[in-house]
Amino acid sequence: MKASEVKKGNVVEHNNGIYQVRDIERSSPTARGGNVTFRFILYSVPGGNKLDLSLRADDELKEVDLTRRVCTFSYMDGDAFVFMDDEDYSQYVVGPDIVGDDASYITEGLRDCHVQLIDDAVVGLLLPQSVELEVIDTPPELKGGTATKRPKPARLSTGLEIQVPEYISNGERILVNTTSGEFAGRA
Repeated sequence: MKASEVKKGNVVEHNNGIYQVRDIERSSPTARGGNVTFRFILYSVPGGNKLDLSLRADDELKEVDLTRRVCTFSYMDGDAFVFMDDEDYSQYVVGPDIVGDDASYITEGLRDCHVQLIDDAVVGLLLPQSVELEVIDTPPELKGGTATKRPKPARLSTGLEIQVPEYISNGERILVNTTSGEFAGRA
């Protein structure tokens, strides 16, 4: 397809790599006869490495068919994560290279995960916007402190450490944003 037809979210092939289009900027030259150019911000699938690519409107990009399946986390198989398809119950084994740092958000029975496939091979994993985790270890709230709320460190059930508000205590279930890794409220 022509560069001018590419949309956000499309998956394309470039230099023998597979990339997902995250953002597109269109620039029109002011001089007559100049070509319209498109600047694509791409992320490699798998891996998530960023690539900037500028193309003219008529340059060709090959679209790749990426399938997303809604899954639920089932169990660990060694260091791999096994997810079950919510529709046809097929299982997808997602290696630690694809899961990466997201491993600290995955808990038993986690729903609304999206496994990304190209030609039936797992190439990516998208987690829900936020996940519910339990606070395992955090210092108690300081009584008689100032009126300002200071964050404090907390270790969660998956081993993840984040900053939480002072009023959060051990054993509480909280929501954590999987994009920013920040506290997103009580569960």
